[in-house]
Amino acid sequence: MATVLPPPSKRQRREENERAATTIALPEIPDGLQRIQFRDADTGAPQGPVVSVALADLSPKNLSLLLNSLLGHTDPADRLPYRFYNPLTNKDDGQTATGEFSQEQIIKAYIDGTTTTELQLNIPCRAEAIFRVNPITRCSSSISGHGEAILTAAFSPCTSTRLATGGGDKSARIWDCETGTPLFTLKGHTGWVLTLAWSPDGKILATGSMDNTIRLWDPATGQPLGNPLKGHTKWITSLTWEPYHLTQPGRPRLASASKDSTIRIWDVVSGHTDLALTGHKNSVACVKWGGSGWLYTCSQDRTVKIWSAATGKLVHSLESHAHWVNHLALSTDHVLKSGYFDEKGVKNVPSTPEAKREKALQRYNTALASAGGAERLVTASDDCTMYLWSPSPSNPTPTKPIARMIGHQKPINHLAFSPSGTTIASCGFDNHVKLWDASTGTFITTLRGHVGAVYMCCFSPDSRLLVTASKDTTIKVWDVRTGKLRENLPGHADEVYAVDWGGDGERVGSGGRDKAVRIWRN
Repeated sequence: MATVLPPPSKRQRREENERAATTIALPEIPDGLQRIQFRDADTGAPQGPVVSVALADLSPKNLSLLLNSLLGHTDPADRLPYRFYNPLTNKDDGQTATGEFSQEQIIKAYIDGTTTTELQLNIPCRAEAIFRVNPITRCSSSISGHGEAILTAAFSPCTSTRLATGGGDKSARIWDCETGTPLFTLKGHTGWVLTLAWSPDGKILATGSMDNTIRLWDPATGQPLGNPLKGHTKWITSLTWEPYHLTQPGRPRLASASKDSTIRIWDVVSGHTDLALTGHKNSVACVKWGGSGWLYTCSQDRTVKIWSAATGKLVHSLESHAHWVNHLALSTDHVLKSGYFDEKGVKNVPSTPEAKREKALQRYNTALASAGGAERLVTASDDCTMYLWSPSPSNPTPTKPIARMIGHQKPINHLAFSPSGTTIASCGFDNHVKLWDASTGTFITTLRGHVGAVYMCCFSPDSRLLVTASKDTTIKVWDVRTGKLRENLPGHADEVYAVDWGGDGERVGSGGRDKAVRIWRN
């Protein structure tokens, strides 16, 4: 029999009340104004003039308002979100800033006498969004072609004029979104096409099917590239390409997850399996290839595993969920998927393979810095919870979650990090979409409006907007800053299973049970 502790005595309750009533003396904030100069965290270039600010006002929120005012962004709709870094832990030579801004540390430095208000404080900053995406407001095209429900959809990383879809009619299709016409029908699978993935350079499209095979296609001609990749014994559930900055020249690699509990890494050129990763005890639901060379997988065996893509060895096993783990997302997903393509698409592509690889690596490092210097992972489960992880080598407790995120009342279907790496969106069978702080896992707000299960969510490339697809036959666009509904977009005749936002922000593509592909524009 368990021992039951006695209730606290009257004296213990009195002492506890006295301790609770005692006011803790906070350190006094020094008086006076501090001269500050905002500087670009990447180049060191000054942002606006030198200004004087009271020490008590040195908070990230106040600094963001001040910097927007100095740069002429007076309209609230035009203000850019900025991330600031600790000026006491960074040099003034233009090196990339990595330390998070902390008002408390700066005030403590003044109290300790290590610095004074007479000196100029150079505060590194970085804009979290460099261009603005207008919310989509209308359906520009409704294209028929699929004979069964559309289960997956994704835009090419180089342009939003090419959309690939896969469905229950055992085919994948590529659509021209400018003219609203079909380009190619990719036939060959003998089962439903459950997942697809574009290579980071946009030159290969991979499709995975219920027929246990993966097929590779040339999106420029619609022709298959070689024979199907065979090895899995059950459905293909997820596909991911090796990040462009890690790819050896002329040897792209692809990772696949399957219902047969295994993960395979494929040499796309030879069509052979490089590595077969075994360790999960049930169906693997999702696989992601991180920018540091790790593979992240989640499974119905309630575990999340991290593997070395070079050796195939298990690095970490994360075991906190109590039920099936349905999905996972990385803080660097956006830049890894798009490689060397930015919001300008093909207009700003380097000319040589070395320059392309260098740009892809630079974009990845920038995404790392804006997310706190380490790749973060968030997982969602049928136990209605999410966990935020930072399994980087610099973390002394990589298998311990940063936060347990609770709030959903039913299983969670999908997760997404914002391209800026600062916000997480989740959606599930409780008809709700929730936003979370990506650094701490703190709940931000609930987006209410759908009246059916929400199957998928996707951020705009500038991180300001979120689009969601639902069982209620609508897609909706939300303002991330305010948590308000921006656009309600009916049009589908049945459940909407898949949605994606183009890398240039101009188009959204969606598909579902009504077998029609819809293209949405502003």
